[in-house]
Amino acid sequence: MASKHFSFIYIIPFLVIVILLFSSPSHSAYYTSSAPFRASAICNSTVDHYFCRSTLPQNVSWNQYDYSHYSFQQSLSTTRVLSFWMTKYLRRQWKLPISAIRALDDCKKLADLNTDFLSKTMATLDSLKSSLSGLQAEDLQALFSAILTNQQTCLDGLQFTSSAWNATSDIHSHLSNGKKMHSLSLALFTNAWFKQIKSGRQANEEWRNKWEGLARRRRIIHANLKGVVVNNSVVVNPNGSGDFTTITDAINAAPNNTDISNGYFVIFIAAGVYEEYVNVAKNKMNLMMIGDGINKTVITGNRSVGDGWTTFNSATFIVVGQGFVGVDMTIQNAAGAIKGQAVALRSGADMSTFYRCSFEGYQDTLYTHSLRQFYRECDIYGTVDFIFGNAAVVLQNCNIYPRLPIHGQSNEITAQGRTDPNQNTGISIHNCNIRASKELGGSTDGTMTYLGRPWKEYSRTVYMQSFMDSVIAPIGWDKWSGDFALSTLYYTEFNNTGPGSDTSNRVTWPGYQVINTTDAASFTVSNFIAGDAWLPQTGVPYTAGLI
Repeated sequence: MASKHFSFIYIIPFLVIVILLFSSPSHSAYYTSSAPFRASAICNSTVDHYFCRSTLPQNVSWNQYDYSHYSFQQSLSTTRVLSFWMTKYLRRQWKLPISAIRALDDCKKLADLNTDFLSKTMATLDSLKSSLSGLQAEDLQALFSAILTNQQTCLDGLQFTSSAWNATSDIHSHLSNGKKMHSLSLALFTNAWFKQIKSGRQANEEWRNKWEGLARRRRIIHANLKGVVVNNSVVVNPNGSGDFTTITDAINAAPNNTDISNGYFVIFIAAGVYEEYVNVAKNKMNLMMIGDGINKTVITGNRSVGDGWTTFNSATFIVVGQGFVGVDMTIQNAAGAIKGQAVALRSGADMSTFYRCSFEGYQDTLYTHSLRQFYRECDIYGTVDFIFGNAAVVLQNCNIYPRLPIHGQSNEITAQGRTDPNQNTGISIHNCNIRASKELGGSTDGTMTYLGRPWKEYSRTVYMQSFMDSVIAPIGWDKWSGDFALSTLYYTEFNNTGPGSDTSNRVTWPGYQVINTTDAASFTVSNFIAGDAWLPQTGVPYTAGLI
C-alpha cells in the first residue's frame, strides 16, 4: 500500500521535473523553415486529438518543428517522473510481492532506457543546423517507436501483477499519460520530419559509403562471414582452455560504447552447454558472438511466468546493446509448455542480427521486443505466440516449427505488438519454411496452427514468398479477443507456396489482404529495416529485395 506521506527528499527532484515539464522549447535555427500555425491545426493529424490539444500550448503560434521539439521535452519529463516513481516503490521492496518487484524493476530499466533514447534524440536535433538526413530521420523514428514500445511493456507487466498488490494507481496514471505523450511525440515527429526521409535506397547508400570509408581492417573470422572488421577477440570454453569459462565474463571484458568503425569485439563460444542467463547490456555495443553450431553451443535457462518471472525478464538470453551479431548457437528456454510464457531470446538491440541460430521454447520463444532486427537461416520452435514483440524485424530463409502445445491450446506463430499507426514496426517473414515439428506432426489431437493473432491494436505481420505446409489452418489467422483489432491490424500474404498457403478460405477481416508486388516490396530487408545500410558490416548474407 502506498503511503500518503513521503519525505522531502522526494519533493526536490519532483519539483525540478515539473519545472522542466512546463518549459518552452529552445528555438534552434533549423526550426524556422515552416510557417507558424496554431496547435489545433497540427493536432488534427495525431492519434489522440483531445490529448494533443490539452498538451500543446494554445496561446502561441509556432511552426511544426517547434511543436515537435516541445513534445520531446514533455516526453523526457514524463519519463523522468516515471523513473522517480519506480525508484520510490523499489525502495520499499519489503512491502511488495516478488512479482511486483520484478515488474517494477523492468519498468525502471525501461524508463532509464527511454531517458537515454530521448536525450539522444534531443541532442541530435539540437546539434543540427539544417534538416535531418534520411538516415538520421529513420534512426530517430526507430528510437521513438521503441520508446513507445518500452512504455507499453512496462504497463503490460504491471497490469499482469496488479492483482498481487494495490499500490499501482498512481503509477498507472503516469504510465498512461506517458504513453499518450510518447504517441504524440511520435506523431509530431512524423509530421515534421518524415517527409524528409529519403527512399530506402538513397538512405542506405549514405550509410554504405560511410561504412566503406571507415572500414580498413577486414579479416575473415568465419567461413561464412566475409569482410568483417574485428577489433579484438576472445574465446569462451568451460574446460578452462580459453580466455573465459563463462559467456558473462567475456561480455564484461568487452569495451563499453564502442563505435562500429572500430570493429567488432568477437566472442568465440566453444561447444558445450552453458547454463547461464546472458545479458548484453546497452553499453556493450557491437559485440559478435560465434558458437560452434546449432545444438553444439547451447545456452539454456528455465525462467517462466509460471515460476513468478515477468515475460520480459524470463529470457535466457537478453540483448540490448546496439549492433549485436549472434552466429551458430542454440538459445533455449527449457521451462516447458506447462509453465506458460517463457522466453528464450529477447532482443531490444537496434541493428541486431542472428545467423544460423536456433531458438527453442514453447510459449513466447522469440521476443523481438523493439528497434530493427534481422534473422537469417535460423530455426524457431514454439507453440503460443512464439514469435512476438514490436520490433521492425525481418526473418529470412528461416525454419519455423510449431510444436505440440498443452492439450486444448492452439498454436499462433506470431503475436505482433504495434500500438500506434506511426510506429515503424512489424514482423516480415520472407522466404521461410513453416513445417510442423516432429512432435506436432506425429500428434493426432487436432491442434490448430495459425499464422498469427493481434496482440495489440495495430498489429502488423507479413508473410512473403514462404513455404507453408499443411500444418497451417485454412482460415490462416486467429482472433485475440472478439473483434479486437480486426479492422486496424495489417495482416498480409504475398506469393507463398505449399498446401497451407491457399488463401481462398482465409479470414475476411477488414485488416487482412493479399498484397501485390509493390506493397510487398515495402517489407523487404532493404526497405523495411534499411538493411543495406548496416547488414554488410556484419558479413551475414541477405537478400535485399524480393526473390
